Amino acid sequence: MLENIKTDIERLIALYEKERSERMALQTRLDQCLAENESCRKQIVELEQEVDSLHLTEAFGAFGDNKAAKEKIDKLVKEIDRCISLLEN
Repeated sequence: MLENIKTDIERLIALYEKERSERMALQTRLDQCLAENESCRKQIVELEQEVDSLHLTEAFGAFGDNKAAKEKIDKLVKEIDRCISLLEN
């Protein structure tokens, strides 16, 4: 009877150590996944900012033609000024 209890305790300890080891491995994997997730989120934000910048650059035609871009901006500013003056009246 005492031997059976001793054997059961040893078996429980072995099972506990196995589960503890597995939990630690899973925790390590979770930490790695969280770090990778955060890195991907930062990359997404950077790429979205880059896309926005490219859209803005393309919208003003600044790909090698700064004069045309300046003219578009000037035209937009004049249109905004005209709208503001209409709103003030």
